[in-house]
Amino acid sequence: MEFTLLIVIIVLALIFDYINGFHDAANAIATVVATKVLSPFQAVVWAAFFNFLAYWVFGFGVADTVAKTANTMDINLVVILAGVIAAIIWNLFTWWQGIPSSSSHTLIGGFAGAAIAHAGFGVVSWYKAGKDGGMPSGVLIIVAFIILAPLLGALISYLMSIWLLNASKKSIYPKIFTASLMVLTVWFVESQMIYYDQIEKPRFDSHFWSVAFEAHNIKWFLVAFIVLSISTFCLIFSSLNLNQATAWLKKMQLLSSAAFSLGHGGNDSQKVMGIIAAAVAVYINTSGVAQESLPAWLDVVLPNDEGAFKMPAWIPLACYSAIAAGTLSGGWKIVKTMGSKITKVTSFEGVAAETAGALTLYFTEHFKVPVSTTHTITGSIIGVGLTKRVSAVRWGMTVSLLWAWVLTIPISAILAAIIYYFFSIFI
Repeated sequence: MEFTLLIVIIVLALIFDYINGFHDAANAIATVVATKVLSPFQAVVWAAFFNFLAYWVFGFGVADTVAKTANTMDINLVVILAGVIAAIIWNLFTWWQGIPSSSSHTLIGGFAGAAIAHAGFGVVSWYKAGKDGGMPSGVLIIVAFIILAPLLGALISYLMSIWLLNASKKSIYPKIFTASLMVLTVWFVESQMIYYDQIEKPRFDSHFWSVAFEAHNIKWFLVAFIVLSISTFCLIFSSLNLNQATAWLKKMQLLSSAAFSLGHGGNDSQKVMGIIAAAVAVYINTSGVAQESLPAWLDVVLPNDEGAFKMPAWIPLACYSAIAAGTLSGGWKIVKTMGSKITKVTSFEGVAAETAGALTLYFTEHFKVPVSTTHTITGSIIGVGLTKRVSAVRWGMTVSLLWAWVLTIPISAILAAIIYYFFSIFI
């Protein structure tokens, strides 16, 4: 019975990941479709490709955080089953209504709600201080980023828009600022690099290729590439006429949407990995099966003070494949909301919003915080709208979105608790 439940949870988690793909596809492609840089079909293929490419870029930091939402020693598989089903129901409902709610918070809310119904509030990891002054974790931190992620996205996109606007003027000062930023970016990325003697398991005999293809380093290379590419454009922006500038911005939008799709795949797929890993850990705890006797495809080890997160390769591969397949399925109702109902988006705004969203996702992933890609890109779109005028943002629509954001975790939690109580009667 326990093993059957585990298989059902794994299948449902991958279904949720697929739904997440088409539910959140709009996050990555709304602006690139709204500005007609790509057709809807081209845009989803583009986004799906970079969703899957994230498999080789990101680690398991966010998966680690999600897996530890509740103490796996104090829950059972019915808890996880109820949480995943509640998340699927709320995701499908919000998709049907065209509401860009957070799939991430839906999943975490469902997991936490079912766990509370089973063992009380103490079973949930509400807050845990970070090691050596690092980023703290827990559900309260995730809740805080309901506000912080869109604010961070809005701030970055606002500042990036101001930077681009000034770069279009024939003045030496924006160019001095841009050159200084390029130097700072190279210095910062170099300081974040992991070199050969720090890599636990080098992929190649060559020091150069091992460093170049280390997942941690690839992420920072991408950050440098994004910032340096926009900086290069800013250096020549003032010498371009309107048609040339528009053509360049449309090309850059391909880069920014790819960067955001990469962040979406890396952030959201890891949440499902965390749920699957937690399910395997609970199965080991409740079934009495020894870790050593498990088949290799279930060799999952949750992180603790002595060891790192470990999972077989099929789990991340399946999760990234599922979200990429879901993205290919589209999600046009939410594309309409994100691409036109918040503020009118041009290629200029698209580049600023997507780049800001991508950078926000990369940095939050670095700190293992599972943020919402929906909240992040919405905040970024609002940020670019504010550079025109406050009234350029359709605040009525924005307030409706905020209500959906605030209600997602509690509604998912209540729904999961109800489903848990129902299942407990029969299982």
